[in-house]
Amino acid sequence: MVTLHSGKQIIIDNKRIASKEEAAAVSQEEAFKNTLTYQVLKKHNHSDNMEHLQIQFDSMGVYDNTYVGILQTAYASGLKEFPMPCVFTNCHNCLCAVGGTINTDVHKYAESACKKSGGIFVPPHEAVIHQYMREMIVKSGDMSIVSDSHTRYGTQGSLSIGEGGPELAKAMLGKYYEIDYPEVIAVFLTGAPKPWVGPMDVALSIIGKVFKNNFVKNKVLEFVGPGVSSLSMDFRNGIDTMTTESACLSSLWSTDEKTEEYFKIHNRPDDYKKMVPGNAALYDGIVEIDLDTIVPMIALPFHPSNTYTIDEPEKYLSMVEEEAKRVFENNPDIHLDLLSKIHDGKIKVDQGAIAGCAAGSFENICAVDTIAKKLNKGLGTFPLNIYPASQPIMYELNKAGVLNDLMTYGVRVKTAFCGPCFGASDAPGNNDFCIRHSTRNFPNREGSNPATGQIASVALMDSKSIAATAFNGGYLTSAEDVPVEYYTPEYHFNSDIYKNIVYNGYKNPKPETEIVYGPSIKDWPKMVALTDNLLLQVASVIRDEVTTTDELIPSGETASYRSNPYKISEFTLIRKDPHYVGNAKAIQEYETARRNGDAKKTAEVYEVLKAAGVTADTEELMKTTGIGSVLYAKRPGDGSAREYAASCQKVLGGLANICIEYATKRYRSNCVNWGILPFTNPDKEIVLEPGEYVYLPGIRKAVEEGATKVTATVIGTDGSTRPMELELKNVTEAEKKVLLAGSLINFYKEEK
Repeated sequence: MVTLHSGKQIIIDNKRIASKEEAAAVSQEEAFKNTLTYQVLKKHNHSDNMEHLQIQFDSMGVYDNTYVGILQTAYASGLKEFPMPCVFTNCHNCLCAVGGTINTDVHKYAESACKKSGGIFVPPHEAVIHQYMREMIVKSGDMSIVSDSHTRYGTQGSLSIGEGGPELAKAMLGKYYEIDYPEVIAVFLTGAPKPWVGPMDVALSIIGKVFKNNFVKNKVLEFVGPGVSSLSMDFRNGIDTMTTESACLSSLWSTDEKTEEYFKIHNRPDDYKKMVPGNAALYDGIVEIDLDTIVPMIALPFHPSNTYTIDEPEKYLSMVEEEAKRVFENNPDIHLDLLSKIHDGKIKVDQGAIAGCAAGSFENICAVDTIAKKLNKGLGTFPLNIYPASQPIMYELNKAGVLNDLMTYGVRVKTAFCGPCFGASDAPGNNDFCIRHSTRNFPNREGSNPATGQIASVALMDSKSIAATAFNGGYLTSAEDVPVEYYTPEYHFNSDIYKNIVYNGYKNPKPETEIVYGPSIKDWPKMVALTDNLLLQVASVIRDEVTTTDELIPSGETASYRSNPYKISEFTLIRKDPHYVGNAKAIQEYETARRNGDAKKTAEVYEVLKAAGVTADTEELMKTTGIGSVLYAKRPGDGSAREYAASCQKVLGGLANICIEYATKRYRSNCVNWGILPFTNPDKEIVLEPGEYVYLPGIRKAVEEGATKVTATVIGTDGSTRPMELELKNVTEAEKKVLLAGSLINFYKEEK
């Protein structure tokens, strides 16, 4: 059972939730400082107070879907040498199949950059980013920043954050990460999970309870309580990775003897530190979990919060079909038919995958082997693919005989790769229903392509129940229905694997090294400072309650183009609004004409300003009034930290977003760092249509003066006008400078 306790709460001695009487006797000022979060943030804060933090990290990590753009930004801003250990893994674009030249060129680019500036280069198929960071980099009590939303190393006692590329570029330059002190929610664990319950079951139980009500949004989750000790480190890691899907900012766990042993196994005993909250610790709420009561769970399409118990999911499939009609309302050719998967009262699954930072652990895969031995029959034609999270894990599984067992039963064992998490491998057939122990089941994230009429769907489950299903003929089965005695062999970490292949240049830069540029690697386009006024055309209006970063910029099919800002921008909103790119480019032509001094062309669009009472001539307007596009979505940016969700808008001339609120802090940060004005408007039924114009007179002055509200004029396609109040909330001084400069790159160039 998961119980939410809202409001200020006290936990006593890391053992129990305080009663009202006990809480009243505690000094809240002192109890506030007794959380693990406070201890870590206090150590890393460089501002003069704890309300507005300026954080410097201990390490950082990037990977091949993100690092080219990050490095281009950092080098353009003056990067010479990485100021801290910076890991470059190659776990997303590592297949190097069709279009492989592009991917390999990207890897060579990063390897040469690591030699030049003192980075750590992990070649393809060696480790997924988060596993390498856990095994080799993070320490108890430290902080790390990584360009991926699933950055969670709380189980090692590291308060680590997933952010967009510009924030990583800032860290590379030794700049501060600025954030207000976050609220902290305790995840208070008691009891111990049943043998058939796995980490995904616990994670989905949490996500289903807290995502839709924003209980933990942009807050730090602190895992404490007597139940922590009942969980192995692999079990804790599996829960920890998935906390991203709760919409929290980060996570942190109390550490114990099992954590200490983890560091010893990985030859880093000195990196361990015992971390427990003080005798009375104050939290902004509690998620109380009795681990004894957790049961096998399933997250049905199209979000990890769409959670149910596995016992009778068929009664929910029709609900998913109805949701698909809404999700794909702009594509009438899409028809999801999940009810056809029901045969004799059982659901027949088409495919299974166990992969990546959430599932590719030694213990998880050993559990799959245990179930396979119990049922003792082959998979038949059911496809089950397993990706250990690192080569050391694969080595140990092989040494223990686990891989031989699984391959004998028909499992396809593959190398470390994040593909199943974002649709770059294991892409299912049309109308397939798949089960995965991976991080997300957003629309199309499994690799389908609705633009061509193809659609599939993914449900998230724990590896144990996936194994029970796979070896039961593909019929959806709970691990509870396959009782076994789980056994995990002792794990030994083979450090020679990394010693013999990973390039570690930290503190040993070789500035004479020439960066290797493949023909697909292109610099960012030139961007201009914020003009006095803006004329923006509405390029798209999305009225979904939440818009994911996968919908803003697709994950799988764009992977090979992420080193080329022009090519990847062609995919912007392609799944959600195929007209967006054309609309944005059409208005961008006028901005190009303005910059090139083409008064005749520019005058065509300035004509609409007459409706707003603007009488200035074209020459004057060209000096003062920039032209671009604006996107409206209710709550954009749920999901990935990938900066391309924002940078692609900017490459296409996007200069502002309007929304009710931003789904995540990291997406809003990405927008700001690319010079996109982060407007909000709380009106849930805002009236805006594609093709209309939003005129913002005096916008530069408003930003300079720190205005929190501005009045825009909407010019309809019929020439009518109406006012619109827009908010510019919580813009920091640092963000103001970036917005005025037009982008983070511009800001750093101005600083030189």
